[in-house]
Amino acid sequence: MIMGFLKNALMARHFKTLQSGLESAIRKDPTNPNLRKKFALELAHFGNRLFAGKEPLAWCGITVPFDLLNALGVNACFVEFLGAVLSASGQINDILENAEQDGYSPDTCGYHRAVYGAARQGLVPTPDFLIGSSVPCTGGQAVMERLSSQFKKDLYMLQIPQVENERNVAFLAHQLREMVSFVESRLGKKLDQERLRNAVRLSNEMRAQMVELFSLAAQNPSPVKSKELANFALVLNLMNGTQAGLDLVGNFKTEYARRVREQQCPPSKLRLLWLQNRIQFKNGLLDLLENEYQASIVVDELNDVTWEPIDPDDPFPGMAKRSISIPFNGPGTNRLTHLKKLIDRYQIGGVINPCNWGCRQGAGSRGLIEQSLREMSIPIINLEVDCVDSRGFGEGQLRTRLEAFLETASARAGRASS
Repeated sequence: MIMGFLKNALMARHFKTLQSGLESAIRKDPTNPNLRKKFALELAHFGNRLFAGKEPLAWCGITVPFDLLNALGVNACFVEFLGAVLSASGQINDILENAEQDGYSPDTCGYHRAVYGAARQGLVPTPDFLIGSSVPCTGGQAVMERLSSQFKKDLYMLQIPQVENERNVAFLAHQLREMVSFVESRLGKKLDQERLRNAVRLSNEMRAQMVELFSLAAQNPSPVKSKELANFALVLNLMNGTQAGLDLVGNFKTEYARRVREQQCPPSKLRLLWLQNRIQFKNGLLDLLENEYQASIVVDELNDVTWEPIDPDDPFPGMAKRSISIPFNGPGTNRLTHLKKLIDRYQIGGVINPCNWGCRQGAGSRGLIEQSLREMSIPIINLEVDCVDSRGFGEGQLRTRLEAFLETASARAGRASS
C-alpha cells in the first residue's frame, strides 16, 4: 500500500514539474504564441487534477462523452492518454515488462500494456468507477475489464453501434442515460441539468471553433507546424464541455488566422497526412521530415469534426451520433472515405501510417488503406512500430525507408505542381 502511494506520488510530481517548467518557459517569452507549450500546459493542469484526489475519478474509453462526465463533476480520462504520458516521460520500460509478466503479450497494443502495468505497480490512482466503450477496439474493452478487476471497481461498458440510423442512435442514447444513472448512484448526487446544458453549449462552441481552425490548417501554404496539432483533437476530447478547451482552440485559431493574414506560412515541398496516433517517445523522424526534406505534417487523421452540433435541451441523441461518427467505427470503407476527404481538402502529397503493433486500426487495416491510396496515386509508407514502446524501435532502418518514401513523394509532388 505504501509503495503504491509513493509511486502514485511520483506521477503526480511529474505533472507538477511539467506544469512549473512550461509556465516558466512561457513567462520568459511572453510575445511568442507558444501554442504547443500552452496545449501541454493545459494537459499538465489536467494531469494534476487526475492525481490530486479532490474530485471523483473515472478511467474511460476513447468514445465516452467527456462533456457529460465533466457536467457530472467527474475527472475522466481515457486510459490510452496515460500510456502516451508514460512513454513521453521515458519511464515506460519497467511498466511494460510488468504487464508482460502478468500475461500481456509484447506484440499487443503498447498503450494498453502500459496502463495495465502502471495500475499493477500503483502508478495511477484508483478510480471511483470505470466507463469503457466498444469503439475503437476490442483491446480497449479488454483492458478496461482487467483494470476493473485490478482496482475492484465497477465498470459500465458502452456498446457503440457501427451504423448511424434512428434505431441505433436511440439505442446508444438510452445507454448514455443509463450511464448517467450508473454515475449518479456512485456519486450520491443527481446530474445538474443546467450544468449539462452549459457543458453542451461549450462543446458546441468548441466544435464551431475547431471547424474554423481546421479550415485554416487546410490552406496552402498551411499555418500548421508539424508538431503543433499532433494528437490534437483526440486529446482535446478530454476537455469537451469546459471553458479551458474552448479557450485553447480559440488561441490556436487566432494565431493561425494571424499567420494566414500576415502571410507567415512558408510553403512546404510536401504536405503530409499522419494516420492514427503519433509516436509518443522521442525520435528523430520529424526532424528528418522538416529539416532535410522541407515536408510538413499538415493534418493528423483524427483532426476533424465529424458530428453536428448537439441540442442542449436533448443532448443524448447528439452525443450518441458523435460517438458513432468516429472514422474508426463501422466498416473499413468509412475510414477510407474519411481519408479521401482529408487528402482532397488538405492537398496531401503523401501519407505516413504508423502500424502500431497489435492494433486493429494500425496494423490490421494497413493493406486496405495501402491499396486504396495507391488507386488514388498517393504515396504511403507503413511504419511497423509500437507508438509507445521504444524497445523495438529501429530508427536507423525506419529512417532509411522514410527517406526513400520522401524522395518518391517529393518527386511526385514536384511533377504535380509543374
